[in-house]
Amino acid sequence: MVDTDNKLNSSVLEVCKTAKGVLNLDLQNHIQTILGCSKAQLGQALLPYAASFAQAPISSFLVGAVAYDKHSDQYFLGANLEFSHQALSLVVHAEQAAINNAWLNGAKEITSLDITAAPCGYCRQFMNELSNARQLKITLPSGETSLSQLLPGDFGPKDLGNQESLFNSAPVSIANAHGLSSELISHLTQVYAPYTNNIAAAELVMTDGTRFYGRYVENAAYSPSLSPMQSALSQLAMSGQILAEAKIERATLVETKGRENQRAVTEAVISSFNEALELQYYQIDTKQA
Repeated sequence: MVDTDNKLNSSVLEVCKTAKGVLNLDLQNHIQTILGCSKAQLGQALLPYAASFAQAPISSFLVGAVAYDKHSDQYFLGANLEFSHQALSLVVHAEQAAINNAWLNGAKEITSLDITAAPCGYCRQFMNELSNARQLKITLPSGETSLSQLLPGDFGPKDLGNQESLFNSAPVSIANAHGLSSELISHLTQVYAPYTNNIAAAELVMTDGTRFYGRYVENAAYSPSLSPMQSALSQLAMSGQILAEAKIERATLVETKGRENQRAVTEAVISSFNEALELQYYQIDTKQA
């Protein structure tokens, strides 16, 4: 995480770090008191704190995004994540990180997104996979807009005959999951991969026993899809840890036998910050629940 303690309120920064970028109502009230802002101003007020989690060794351009789920009344922070000496297509955009953070932590829907700058086309397409994409409100420092305004003539799940969408997909039943943790299995059942049917998830185990998880999330336009290890590493970054310094004891990737497509990209991402870490790899069988 970028050292911004001298620019940001360290108390708020510590709250965001400890909460791994997931802010419930109590934490929101606490931050509002510290910053002296209203609930309506909170999303924008949190943006510099979200951006402080960015790790951008290639672009040095720090982006923050804050997703809000009105059903749970929670805010979810996200920041961009880049991997040195790897293809630019492997980066995690801040909007992806915030949506991923919400999805992994039980949000039912993304009602709105606050972003430090106008989203690129890649992110607009990624957001278009959401179940409520047409109603998604987006607030920028320049004012409020919507995904519908930013992405006219859109292409989405239904154009490929997919009646599901991100945050609104059927659970998956997992077979032959021997040797996998119960939480990793739980994440596998919630993967969103309607186009390749590769049910894939990742687990990172730190030396202190802390665990981070990621799920594969696909997109109708394919390229904005987020790999399970990118998803997990984004969660690690949102805890305030620097990838190159993170004490990872074990990294695991699980994907569907006969549908595999994630191993190479996972090993490439890991090698960008820890060449000594050996990937634990498993294959499973699945069926729709």
